[in-house]
Amino acid sequence: MLDYAQARRLMVDCQLRTFDVTDIALLDAFDAVPRERFMPADREAFAYIDQPQAVGTEEGETRFMPAPMVLARLIQALALKPGHRVLEVGTGLGYGAAILRRLGVEVVALESLPGLAAAARERLAQCGIGDGVTVEVGPLEKGAAGHAPYDAILINGQVEQRPQGLLEQLADGGRLACVQGQGRPAKATLWVRSGDAFGSRPLFDATLPPLRAFAVEAGFAF
Repeated sequence: MLDYAQARRLMVDCQLRTFDVTDIALLDAFDAVPRERFMPADREAFAYIDQPQAVGTEEGETRFMPAPMVLARLIQALALKPGHRVLEVGTGLGYGAAILRRLGVEVVALESLPGLAAAARERLAQCGIGDGVTVEVGPLEKGAAGHAPYDAILINGQVEQRPQGLLEQLADGGRLACVQGQGRPAKATLWVRSGDAFGSRPLFDATLPPLRAFAVEAGFAF
């Protein structure tokens, strides 16, 4: 039987520390949260592989858990502090929300697939992380305006176009981290709000499975 505690330590030491994840609280969160508990029951053994993992399919759409290194570096870029309010978009089975909550932030976890949202609530509760995480169901591109403004927003999936609806839910000075672009040229990107203006900068090369809600329509161009 796989020793999941050892697998977590190896993930932290070999996938995160060696790829510029330096935030100690974040490393501790990845070491503490049992990633396998947020995987489908028949795929727990794949939880610590360094690649995105499918966590469920519903309404013809498959949701993925980002690879540990990509998720960690996106969260690190948000420069979170305890007490921040964070929107996580495309929570899947809730792993990203669990990591965020371990950092002491208040989390709104948004999922458009109702079955996955219900499973996320259950798994977060089973891991003792239910308090401080609100799981909402709704279109990903519309965010969760009822809980806005947010100090930070994390998108768990690749977006092909500027996530304007989410950017507008940031507080002044708030940050949004995502993987943006089409196909392999995509980059992890950090957006920052300043008043009514939004600036962005690339962080590192990355790809994630795309989120249908942020796909570019045929004939559309940046």
